[in-house]
Amino acid sequence: MEQLKIQEKKGANYFLLELTGVLDSYNFTELQQKAFSLVKENNLVLDLSGLHSMDSSGLSVILGSSTLGEEYGRTLYIMNPSSSARKSLESTGFIDMFNIIYSVTEVI
Repeated sequence: MEQLKIQEKKGANYFLLELTGVLDSYNFTELQQKAFSLVKENNLVLDLSGLHSMDSSGLSVILGSSTLGEEYGRTLYIMNPSSSARKSLESTGFIDMFNIIYSVTEVI
């Protein structure tokens, strides 16, 4: 089982979580706790460029974070999704509802 590494960075108008490794049912809870807490008070950027794979648990965290952010007037951004992360997002049919960006300078 590959670990999920989460690196946190604070920007001017956002909080960034860089994800590396595998996001799955074995390790999604740490991301869920951080993302749900942060998106209540900040725009949140999830950098998915380092993800090797993501299952439905990871997708649920991302979808839940996006919905929670909307409730608090915040925006969830997905930055640089790896090919496997993009494939997972596309497989749900929800990819169009996410704000996909390629640089933090795109955060509004």
